[in-house]
Amino acid sequence: MIPILAARKRFDDLSEQQVLALAISSEEDDARIYRTYADRLRTDYPHTAAIFETMAEEEDTHRQRLIARHKVRFGDSIPLIRREHVSGYYHRRPVWLVENLSLDRIREEAVLMERDAHQFYVNAAQRTKDADTRKLMGDLAAAEAGHEQTALAAEDSHVGSRDAEDEAAIAHRQFVLTWVQPGLAGLMDGSVSTLAPIFATAFATQDTWTTFLVGLAASVGAGISMGFTEAASDDGVLSGRGSPFKRGLASGVMTALGGLGHALPYLITDFWTATFIAIAVVFCELWAIAWIQNRFMQTPFWRATLQVVVGGALVFAAGALIGGG
Repeated sequence: MIPILAARKRFDDLSEQQVLALAISSEEDDARIYRTYADRLRTDYPHTAAIFETMAEEEDTHRQRLIARHKVRFGDSIPLIRREHVSGYYHRRPVWLVENLSLDRIREEAVLMERDAHQFYVNAAQRTKDADTRKLMGDLAAAEAGHEQTALAAEDSHVGSRDAEDEAAIAHRQFVLTWVQPGLAGLMDGSVSTLAPIFATAFATQDTWTTFLVGLAASVGAGISMGFTEAASDDGVLSGRGSPFKRGLASGVMTALGGLGHALPYLITDFWTATFIAIAVVFCELWAIAWIQNRFMQTPFWRATLQVVVGGALVFAAGALIGGG
């Protein structure tokens, strides 16, 4: 299965006005996220909640400065452009996925948010030709770097210096973005999308060698497609997702492995033995995907199970019915 990429603009193709509009909407979103964190923590951690409220107010100030600059340069009409409209732009984790996390995890999210914002303003400053706008972007980059230190302090006063843990958290996040996310997407695509053609061929022909060849072709083809698509979708400069080569490799290899897992049993000459083993492999693959989603992506296990196992079962049933008919 080839993912359909939304029609998004590359950051390098944005005009100065669009960059300003993107910065305005991003600051507005970040302020809302920080206020959500403050509300979440106010009862148990009032000191930390106050820090997040202050950070939200500072994001409001940044937004006002950006709006003022936009009025000077381009007038009052601000184009509607958001993160999801720009290819490779960093994305925020939906608040409902983090609102029930521990203080340390919320703190980590805030640190990473400020790091992303700092990198955005550094890149934006390099692209603008207007001196005053360039100065504003540079000032905001410095401010976001300062906010990162504020976020590092956003925890209970009894927690001491945690530089080593901060570095470990950042390294872990980079590992997830570069390897786990694309690898998981590939594993899901390879495991689920190849179910229908492999089992349709199996039940239609009951020929294990033909089924294996179809599975091999589908798995390798999907792996190549997913690998190139992932590598081409984002250069990793703004999103911080790392090398496109590494992400493409992770996505391509895991896509191929996801399909090969239930194609290899058809090297066994007995049809029903091969089929029962292939079904058992599919079961293991789907549960592994659900576990990875829960472990690395903080997806509730029941939701991951419902999405992956039930979806995979439906695709398998479709292939079996088509092949058996």
